[in-house]
Amino acid sequence: MSGKGLFGRLWGKKTAETEPAAEVESEALGHAAEEASELAAAEGAVPPAAEPEAAGVPAEVAGNGWFARLKAGLSKSSSRLGQGLADLFTKRKLDDEALEELEDLLITTDLGVATARRVTERLAKTRFGQDVEPAEIKEALAEEVAGILAPVARPLVPDPARKPHVVLVVGVNGSGKTTTIGKLAKRFRDEGRSVTLAAGDTFRAAAVEQLKVWGERTGCPVVARDTGADAAGLAFDALAEARRRGDDLLFIDTAGRLQNKSDLMAELQKLVRVLKKQDETAPHDVLLVLDATVGQNAHSQVEVFKDMVAVTGLVLTKLDGTARGGVLVALAERFGLPVHAIGVGEQAADLRPFEASSFARSLVGLE
Repeated sequence: MSGKGLFGRLWGKKTAETEPAAEVESEALGHAAEEASELAAAEGAVPPAAEPEAAGVPAEVAGNGWFARLKAGLSKSSSRLGQGLADLFTKRKLDDEALEELEDLLITTDLGVATARRVTERLAKTRFGQDVEPAEIKEALAEEVAGILAPVARPLVPDPARKPHVVLVVGVNGSGKTTTIGKLAKRFRDEGRSVTLAAGDTFRAAAVEQLKVWGERTGCPVVARDTGADAAGLAFDALAEARRRGDDLLFIDTAGRLQNKSDLMAELQKLVRVLKKQDETAPHDVLLVLDATVGQNAHSQVEVFKDMVAVTGLVLTKLDGTARGGVLVALAERFGLPVHAIGVGEQAADLRPFEASSFARSLVGLE
């Protein structure tokens, strides 16, 4: 099998030419959406006692459990893949041409070149020259994807020897950092753990107010300062307060920043250095929150943040609003970082620990 279909031949060039523009556009749109969401929360549009309905998830699905939410959230990705498989393998043998087209289809669904090649090579060994059905391809794909994802499916587990276990949360504008912190705080509070929240996004008052709303919802103290205050100094003070109380966890929010802005990335490094003056082992986890809708741009985000602040794990949000859910597979294969949680809606219950098998089957549209 050549593996050099039209899309495969153009892949490197197309990505190089379009990524910067797409990155800036995604950043601008994401920043505006995040700002609007934060302002709405801060002004009381979302009552603290209630959870908003899951975005993109029908009401009749919302009450049917996590797997139903996951499948609904990934429906755009699975529909795109399912239609492509139906078009390719309706009364057709698995020959060289079919394998090449299948590889290109898997790449266009953001599964990544390496994953696409592994799947097609596996099918070539067992089914070459035979008639195949789309359902058979889906089963093989789900099994392969689950095998890639299983080693990285690890929930965030605080170290009981750390008081507190410090979690620094980073990412670009609009990725959902503040909301993710709130949801994780609720989860750990429900488990009976004590949690402090630090409003380290000191550039925007709306971000601080949003974190305060989550603090009220979850019963977590929030350390905040005036707009424009030094984020590193705030993080230092928050760690001191959390240590004094003997809290189990400290989540530190940070301002969103483009991964290609060296001055902003240097501020993150300063924050880490300041934390280490008080606890040389902190932060104990650095979570990178990724917006699934950015697709392949997620690769550059992981690469740069990982180099700058030693990212230890990923959280993928907004899977309910994209046809690019397959990017998680490519990230797992390339970086091997733990995927702690995924989000498929706006409710706190819609952010759950990542589970490889259910994700893989939902991604390809299987029950």
